[in-house]
Amino acid sequence: MSKRVIVDPITRIEGHLRIEVIVDDNNVIQDAFSSSTLWRGLEKIIVGRDPRDAGFIAQRICGVCTYSHYKAGIMAVENALGIQPPLNATLTRSLMNMALFLHDHAVHFYTLHGLDWCDITSALNADPAKAAKEAYLYTDYPLAAGESELKAVQKRVGDFVKQGALGPFQNAYWGHKTYRFSPEQNLIVLSHYLKLLEVQREAAKMMAVFGGKQPHPQSLTVGGVTSVMDILDPSRLGEWKGKFDAVADFVNRAYWPDLVMAGKVYANEPSVTQVGCGVKNFLSFQEIQVGADEYLYSTGIVKNGDLSTLHQVDESLIAEEVTNSWYKYENTDKVALHPYDGQTTPNYTGFVDGTSIGADGKEIKSKNLKLDGKYSWIKSPRYDGEPMEVGPLATVVVGLAAKNPYITPVAQKFLAQTGLPVEALFSTLGRTAARCIEAKVIVDNGLKAFNALVENLKVDTRTCATYSIDEKKEYKGRFIGNVPRGMLSHWVRIKDGKVQNYQAIVPSTWNGGPRDSKGKKGPYEMSLIGTKVANITQPLEIIRHIHSFDPCIACAVHLMDTKGNEIAQYKVEPAFARI
Repeated sequence: MSKRVIVDPITRIEGHLRIEVIVDDNNVIQDAFSSSTLWRGLEKIIVGRDPRDAGFIAQRICGVCTYSHYKAGIMAVENALGIQPPLNATLTRSLMNMALFLHDHAVHFYTLHGLDWCDITSALNADPAKAAKEAYLYTDYPLAAGESELKAVQKRVGDFVKQGALGPFQNAYWGHKTYRFSPEQNLIVLSHYLKLLEVQREAAKMMAVFGGKQPHPQSLTVGGVTSVMDILDPSRLGEWKGKFDAVADFVNRAYWPDLVMAGKVYANEPSVTQVGCGVKNFLSFQEIQVGADEYLYSTGIVKNGDLSTLHQVDESLIAEEVTNSWYKYENTDKVALHPYDGQTTPNYTGFVDGTSIGADGKEIKSKNLKLDGKYSWIKSPRYDGEPMEVGPLATVVVGLAAKNPYITPVAQKFLAQTGLPVEALFSTLGRTAARCIEAKVIVDNGLKAFNALVENLKVDTRTCATYSIDEKKEYKGRFIGNVPRGMLSHWVRIKDGKVQNYQAIVPSTWNGGPRDSKGKKGPYEMSLIGTKVANITQPLEIIRHIHSFDPCIACAVHLMDTKGNEIAQYKVEPAFARI
């Protein structure tokens, strides 16, 4: 007899996400539903505003992806107005972009996703001397993995356990049968988890060097950048490079070795290698500019996991459906709308009474999604009518198909060091590794952008282009590019000198949207189907799959109701309050 399992909310993500799955008698997931439970509406705030304000407002979509939406809003307007910023401006934006990628990917693996792989309580039983030797199996220069360092980490976390205050480690599924790391390997990852708390500050400061602050930097403007004094100051340039080197050191000596270790240890764990990638269509766009016309990531589409053929992107084939989303399209018979013509009109239909499995494994009454109707505040983007996965896995897959000279050798190095076949990329393990591959590509090649900026400043100090807005003309433009979670696009129409329409299609919309009018599911939902859940009261496999996408639901769904009213209040008692 089938059973319904509800995981709500999915924690250690940005935003509010609910997953419902239907499992059979063997606890194998037969169907899955991804729902975001708060409404999207920020695009409406941009309508009617001066187009030069779009980027500043758009970055408030999310407190994590601030720079991504800021840059997208600025560049969408530049595209509409036909503005080409000076090279100094585009390279400075790239330096800020690299800071965001490196910060996001490292934080994702350790702070958000790492506990899906690392059993913290097991680390307390490790032998620090054996763990220190283990670390040398994955790098010649381990970071924060000496015997004395590991002993200190063990004591630090052990003291928390003795006080009954595990903080961020509270209420996890410790001891779950799909954990594969040994106690010593868990201790290495735990040490890097704590070390990252220091390193991520340096990554944030990298952004602030040219952005003024982080989050919500303020130095981009339509036409270029305003951080002129910082760009022209050798000490500020040196400060950025010093922080880049520090973060790169962590990637090379901690993040990369830990992913290689995970690749080797989890190679035979079916819940991460045999499932997790049900949609094998991938969409990616060029990003990380390192020269006048040179990018680290490639543009293209891979269909059905076929790496032998790279398809070109036709922007006219991008559209969004709301068939099973809590929206409606007005004054049109079209099922899907191109983002230039997109609408964001709420049409909430609510939940239904039903049953699901409770925390004790018994059936309980619950409010359930309407599986035959609308069930999410996320729309359903499609390319030529097909669902697409976007994100680091798409970057790597498209890069391999494109024979990208930066991505290909790093991806091949990972596969060689782990002994995994290329097919292993199409899995939850592969998606997790792809984030590290993106970070490694940046630390290996990112200084090309820095050096290009230094050289260009010797002959050209321009940082902003001149332009004008003719209020008698109508304009339209877009930004398309990759951000840490995948392909992002902002689309704008300008009339009478004001924004007439604005739409953002974000990575978590592509990946997390509900099924479409033809019943085709998106990547979140398809990643879950076929997964065997070892214990339905401890659905670690579900959480691990979803975390591998690094969901940012505040980007896909913005937090307000139709009148801007408060939706709910929550009181959270922190675990450390008992100390």
